[in-house]
Amino acid sequence: MSRNKHEPAVIVMFGATGDLAKRKLFPALYSLYRDGQLAPNFVVIGLGRREMSKNDFNERVKSSLEEFSRHPVDNEWEQFISHIHYQRLDINTASDYDELLNTVESVEREYDIPQNRLFYLAIAPELFEPVTVHLKNQGLLQNSGWKRLIIEKPFGHDLPSAEELNEKINQVFKEEEIYRIDHYLGKEMVQNIQVIRFANSFFEPLWNNQYISNIQLTSSETVGVETRGNYYDKLGALRDMVQNHMLQMVTMMAMEPPSRLKAEAIRDEKVKVLRSIRRFNTVEEVNQHVVRGQYGPNEIEDKVLKGYTEEENVDPNSQTETFVAAKIMVDNFRWAGVPFYIRTGKRLPRKATEIIVEFKQMPFVFFNKEGNLEPNLLVIRIYPEEGVHLKLNAKKPGTEGNIMPISMDFCHEFTVGINSPEAYERLINDALEGDSTYFTRWDEVSLAWKIVDPIIDAWNSSEKALPLHLYPAGEMGPQEAFQLLEQDGSKWWPLDGEDNHE
Repeated sequence: MSRNKHEPAVIVMFGATGDLAKRKLFPALYSLYRDGQLAPNFVVIGLGRREMSKNDFNERVKSSLEEFSRHPVDNEWEQFISHIHYQRLDINTASDYDELLNTVESVEREYDIPQNRLFYLAIAPELFEPVTVHLKNQGLLQNSGWKRLIIEKPFGHDLPSAEELNEKINQVFKEEEIYRIDHYLGKEMVQNIQVIRFANSFFEPLWNNQYISNIQLTSSETVGVETRGNYYDKLGALRDMVQNHMLQMVTMMAMEPPSRLKAEAIRDEKVKVLRSIRRFNTVEEVNQHVVRGQYGPNEIEDKVLKGYTEEENVDPNSQTETFVAAKIMVDNFRWAGVPFYIRTGKRLPRKATEIIVEFKQMPFVFFNKEGNLEPNLLVIRIYPEEGVHLKLNAKKPGTEGNIMPISMDFCHEFTVGINSPEAYERLINDALEGDSTYFTRWDEVSLAWKIVDPIIDAWNSSEKALPLHLYPAGEMGPQEAFQLLEQDGSKWWPLDGEDNHE
């Protein structure tokens, strides 16, 4: 990804007083500014429902930077905040968009910005349509420069709702102008997957079903739903994590080398993977290959942890899953027979995102006569310590041929420095540059829903309701998730720093 300054633009941020703007967006913009990535004459217009003075809004932004920015809030703060404006806007009031247009055109003249406009919708998905319609009707898209739209997930709650939403947005913006953000794709080590695969001659020849036994992808959180109970209870882990983040990581691991390192070529290869993923056609297939769980109450070191149904704004009889494990098969020539095991959940013992590639066992001769030699592992650590870990077998010093596992580690933080860019910084920078490589295209979204929808339908089936497995808060999911691999003769490899769960 290029790190040159891009063309100046006006960034119009809907939801500027929300939690996402506070935690991620303003810290990302401030870091881009401090790193010299923003054009000198950029402008951000923050929009919110409440009346707020400029000083109050500036203090709000400053507070968010002091808490969440990787850069100190020092003398450069005054110059940064001079580019930030706030305006009250009611999403359903046309006259408010007229005022917004006046503001946009005014700052474009003041800062000599060639009518390049980036609209960031950090708002609920049900508001996407009225906003985009008003942007068109009130003339905000009749500009001579480029226009781009960034939207957050979830993009629909199933395929029909996603198709309806996409059709309405496409009436206003072209597909190439729409940037559907998945912040996992902005993470350093997720973007590094392509380099690890395609820049190392000793990996790519082995990256297939002849040498790889299975691939495991884990994204675990220690927190519960916290204050998001009402929102999460309508969503669940399958829609919240699997439909986007987890399947995107599968595509990055399984894709073929693109014809060139261009956005559409890379996304074309990801789409081929999604088309190759085996669909679940029956309730029985879902039950055999997918485990859903929900955290229950637990007590760890005198700390009482609530169960999911005890959380605020959660239905006491909720069947919403907080954990999903699944066995995914990619039915193409490269990956036939290689399971991709995924798991994600809340209230697990560690917050971590890792990908583990397990290579096939050596033949049962020489050092592996008993079949107890550990397989080689490639571990891609995405969070918390970004890096790569390679597990090899070597002779134990001072013995007559005893074998011991050894590790080769690369820790990105210690090598490059802990002040490396965060996901939203990369993605906002990419959108300003017009680089859509790490944003999801519509056919990726629709194919992901086609994979996930049959699972949702099976879980909602009144005839053959599938079990919701409880697991104690603070443990690594239900036992059925471990049995999912055991029935294949495999096991979940422990995450970095995690006790083995055998």
